[in-house]
Amino acid sequence: MATIHFTDVTRIFSRDGKDFLSLDGINLTVQDREFVAVVGPSGCGKTTCMRMAAGLEFPTTGTVKVNDTIVTQPGPDRAVVFQQFALFPWKSVYENIDFGLRSKGLPQAERHQITTHYIGLMNLQGYESAYPHQLSGGMQQRVAIARAYALDPQVLLMDEPFGALDAQTRVVMQEELVKLARKNPRTVLFITHSVEEAVYLADRVVIMTSRPGKIKEILDVKSVRESQSWDAHSKIEDVMDLESFVHLRSRVWKSLREEHAGSDH
Repeated sequence: MATIHFTDVTRIFSRDGKDFLSLDGINLTVQDREFVAVVGPSGCGKTTCMRMAAGLEFPTTGTVKVNDTIVTQPGPDRAVVFQQFALFPWKSVYENIDFGLRSKGLPQAERHQITTHYIGLMNLQGYESAYPHQLSGGMQQRVAIARAYALDPQVLLMDEPFGALDAQTRVVMQEELVKLARKNPRTVLFITHSVEEAVYLADRVVIMTSRPGKIKEILDVKSVRESQSWDAHSKIEDVMDLESFVHLRSRVWKSLREEHAGSDH
């Protein structure tokens, strides 16, 4: 599969003739098939990190690699799921998922098997012929995630994929993603503003400072989850009642609150 390596990454933006340091000295490795969530104050560079891993932006200094290859452009080894659903409005659910497989030149029988498999995994049965405008936001995002997984990428990059959803749909999608991530593990870099979402989904949670964004702290959630027997079938409300979850969530919140307090002065 794949690892993502950020080595001494800085990112400087220019605006109105002035330079702004967005990211400062980011060193992070996302291990093979590890799910890493990144949280931090607005403007700390979370999304910029994801976009650099996708090959959509580039470091000012330092390197971003997937395995041993420096990222210089987007590639089929990396799939991106954005907050906005980005589906083809003129294609059905089936056709949206099938599109990338068709682009890879796979034979029709194999494409059908893969597309049908992910339609089932994301509970989209019965909606194969529906068009995006006929679906709720949550259903549209299921299609986007199914399309990303169907491409069998080494790396899955997710930029607040549930941010546009209502609270109840968001919870359902979080539970679906946990099941999918445990059943079909990928190397995942997941950007979110939600502390609860980060702790529930991730193996590790990266906490960033206010701008310029630096890595302040990294919390190991996986070892706690495994010791407390959270599993892919645990409902999020049950997990959130666990003392171990409450403790981790509080640690992340306190760390983020310090950043917000510091940025107010």
